[in-house]
Amino acid sequence: MYIQMTNGVPPPTLEQNSFDHRVEVLERQKEIDDWLPITSSRNAKWWNSAFHNVTAMVGAGVLGLPYSMAQLGWGPGVAILILSWIITLYTLWQMVEMHEMVPGKRFDRYHELGQFAFGERLGLYIIVPQQIIVEVGVCIVYMVTGGQSLKKFHELVCQDCSPIRLPFFIMIFASSHFVLSHLPNFNSISLVSLVAAVMSLSYSTIAWTATAAKGVQEDVQYSYKAGTTVDTLLNFFTGLGGIAFSYAGHSVVLEIQATLPSTTSNPSKGPMWKGVMVAYVVVALCYFPLALVGYGVFGNDVSDNILISLKTPVWAIALANLFVVMHVIGSYQIFAMPVFDMVETFLVKKLNFKPSSILRFIVRNVYVALTMFIAIMIPFFGGLLAFFGGFAFAPTTYFLPCIMWLIIYKPKRFGLSWWTNWVCIVLGVLLMILSSIGGLRQIILESKDYSFFS
Repeated sequence: MYIQMTNGVPPPTLEQNSFDHRVEVLERQKEIDDWLPITSSRNAKWWNSAFHNVTAMVGAGVLGLPYSMAQLGWGPGVAILILSWIITLYTLWQMVEMHEMVPGKRFDRYHELGQFAFGERLGLYIIVPQQIIVEVGVCIVYMVTGGQSLKKFHELVCQDCSPIRLPFFIMIFASSHFVLSHLPNFNSISLVSLVAAVMSLSYSTIAWTATAAKGVQEDVQYSYKAGTTVDTLLNFFTGLGGIAFSYAGHSVVLEIQATLPSTTSNPSKGPMWKGVMVAYVVVALCYFPLALVGYGVFGNDVSDNILISLKTPVWAIALANLFVVMHVIGSYQIFAMPVFDMVETFLVKKLNFKPSSILRFIVRNVYVALTMFIAIMIPFFGGLLAFFGGFAFAPTTYFLPCIMWLIIYKPKRFGLSWWTNWVCIVLGVLLMILSSIGGLRQIILESKDYSFFS
């Protein structure tokens, strides 16, 4: 067979061309992975995962827990609060375990695990909409929370000043994110996350100790406030959503674990689990005292944001509101980072945009502006907590991890693991349906007397 030679060198074969193409594809893939927020840095420590998880978990939800207790009542409220802590710790353990269940592969994103469990296409259809609703929903709620807390802080420290409308405070809060959102990845926001984690414990402690210092209010009532059975039931559903919203960290747990180094002898699940346990201790210290003391002191008259119910001591309440602002700044960044990763991945992998600072600048500014605009339009804190808590947080937190566990590990039918997962699935589905109904009703009620941008 005749082979033409150029300068004595035979032309490349088809196999050589194919190999060169694969090398080129791998190099481009590595270049993209080194640029994307989730996979660009893997040198975090276990304590980084601890305060990332605290920042993700504790947030706006803790301020609404006394209000949720008022809608649920003492018995159901305490039971659901404890049960949620146990179930979500269990499902978080499942997520940590499944991160590296395939030797040599890491599921760095929630949807990657979903695709492995449900299939390439179905996994995307099931997980991505839920995860986007969770993360975008949290960012919107935190815009509202940050604006409300800034407004309350301004009213407390400057009582003679002219009142400023809430939309302006939401815009002030958003201004910090037009800067911080350009930090490239999780490790670059570690300091922001650490400050946020410390602030969460600080304002929770201030809130429940200041509430306890007020003592039980005169004529306090613990009965259900609604006048009819239907309203009582719908309020109960809203309370369920408030509890569900309080456990939001699952939608970002794999992305947080992806920042940890991992080897065959030292997999990332070790330091990640250590960080999760520390985070859940902090969660308990924040949640249980505030929920029980807040409801115990104010009864069914408690506001959907406990800090709004508190008026004295002024300095402590003002400081707590400022701490809330600092915390939700960090929380917003934790939940926004996976969204940035999804959008930037789509643009550079599917639409073949070149990874660049300009692309990142545009994507992140548009996202911050969009969440700010929606928050200004619908600043209904209690209703948003319940609706997002049920509609999206319940699936990603309470039962999707269990479904994936059953599909992947196939535990013995009617065994302990099988029953545990099915109980969590049934409870999670009920929570999703009921709290979504309650939250949507709450938004409708709160919107009756509201005019946009007022």
